Amino acid sequence: MIIFSLREDRRRDIEIPDTSFFLPGDKNLCFLIHGLTGTAREMSSIAQSLNKKGFSVACPLMANHNKSISCLKRTSWEEFYSSIRVKFVEYSRDYENIFVAGLSFGALIGIMLAHEFPEKVKALNCFSPTLFFDGWANPKSRVLLPLIYQTPLQYYLYLKEGYPYGIKNPRLRSRIESFYKKSDIFGYGKVHLYGYPVIPVSSMRQNSLLAKRVMKILPKVKTPIQLLQAEKDDVTSPKNSYYIYQHIGSREKIISFFENSYHIIIADQEKDKVAEKAVSFFERYKS
Repeated sequence: MIIFSLREDRRRDIEIPDTSFFLPGDKNLCFLIHGLTGTAREMSSIAQSLNKKGFSVACPLMANHNKSISCLKRTSWEEFYSSIRVKFVEYSRDYENIFVAGLSFGALIGIMLAHEFPEKVKALNCFSPTLFFDGWANPKSRVLLPLIYQTPLQYYLYLKEGYPYGIKNPRLRSRIESFYKKSDIFGYGKVHLYGYPVIPVSSMRQNSLLAKRVMKILPKVKTPIQLLQAEKDDVTSPKNSYYIYQHIGSREKIISFFENSYHIIIADQEKDKVAEKAVSFFERYKS
């Protein structure tokens, strides 16, 4: 559902907890990147699986994901990338072997890091990469997005998360649905748990701009990569993973699809299978 609102939230201090985390382990670091308008907490399950296998795990919070929606919607993809890059560089001083995994928009950020730091990033896991918003649950009005991107309307239109909320598991989806149905655009009470209740169209434009950048650099990326996605992804179709697989310069690449999950595969019904594949792939390059 598309929402139009001229309201702005000018508050500077918003009490949204910083969900970033670090799990100590061995000298191999897994650097995790959450999705756009999401929360580092959404990476907790895959983080635990990696940490149990000995990896150190870090998951920073992307720029302005603990600020008002008015602040977030005016943040560029360059600013999102820069905030993650800063943390990556900090960790790279202490870890020679870094493994990167990202969800959705975070998967694209991961590819950017592999391109910029080819000697540091040993392998990539991309969960539900989002080059195109072409999943089966997206509203038909999405075809108008390229036009809206060129106007100030992008800052006043929001995509309200709707069924199935990226989750196929009935119990988990019920909890998420309860949050989204009760949430106001400027309601931040549970953002640290579920992410923002809306996606600003301006932020979707930033995803699109980042996607164009990623598509240009794909042939230059040589890092081993594994692409994991749901066959019936409600947000972004398998076309996204296939595109990356076909155009990336990596000689070592794997693509796998899951039958019983939706977009947030790292938390859905097959999360254990996803974690097993992700961990196994990284372990190939662990020193």
